Amino acid sequence: MAEDQDLATLAREIVDTNLYMTLGTADAAGRPWASPVYYAFDAYREFFWVSFPDATHSRNLVERPEVGIVIFDSTVPINTGRGVYMTAVAEELTGPDREPGIEIFSARSVASGGEPWTLADVEDPEPLRFYRATASEHSVIRPMMQRTPVTIEA
Repeated sequence: MAEDQDLATLAREIVDTNLYMTLGTADAAGRPWASPVYYAFDAYREFFWVSFPDATHSRNLVERPEVGIVIFDSTVPINTGRGVYMTAVAEELTGPDREPGIEIFSARSVASGGEPWTLADVEDPEPLRFYRATASEHSVIRPMMQRTPVTIEA
């Protein structure tokens, strides 16, 4: 049980301290595509980002909303890496679902030295749109350890 708690703590630390996640998508034919995106999150389950709707990963979500996500620190020395892997379903947010998410995204942006965001920044005539991935599974990898499922709670 202590190791499970340690893994959950590690997973929260990785999500908390990194700014970019790699979003893995696939098109209708199954061709994979990976994209790094700046993210904000809620309860380690919902992950938010902004993107152009004509970007490859955004177009892929229309065909296949199932995604893989990896958050890792790429600055650490070889053989010391740690990461969180997630299985999720992603979507462009529209309507009232956007408001709580854009507040979370804006708060993290400002805390990270970026600009505040509002709904006006992700709707016509602006070019960017607002997206969310809802994670259903998490796992962790650390040095000399295979990927291990973990439950992360806020």
